[in-house]
Amino acid sequence: MSLPSLLTASGLISGFAVSRATEHRHWGGAVAAGFGLAAAETCRRRTGLAPAAALGGTYAAALAASHPLAKKIGAWPSVFAVSGAAATAAGLLSRRG
Repeated sequence: MSLPSLLTASGLISGFAVSRATEHRHWGGAVAAGFGLAAAETCRRRTGLAPAAALGGTYAAALAASHPLAKKIGAWPSVFAVSGAAATAAGLLSRRG
């Protein structure tokens, strides 16, 4: 598993965990944003700006998609599902030629 994949999954999961534990969504958002920026920067250094931008968009889409999905399957299952999908995308986007 690549570092951008680990950062992506860790950011989405720990951002949600912080939001839940502290009852402050903005703290969880700050954690998720920090990990997302680190994942995108790591990807940029490996493969360039376009894949990093795609990873950023994927990360944001995963974060947004987790909310309506949570209403259907539950909060934690939703977070794990979108984290897995986003981490897979991060791994593919950060592959070196």
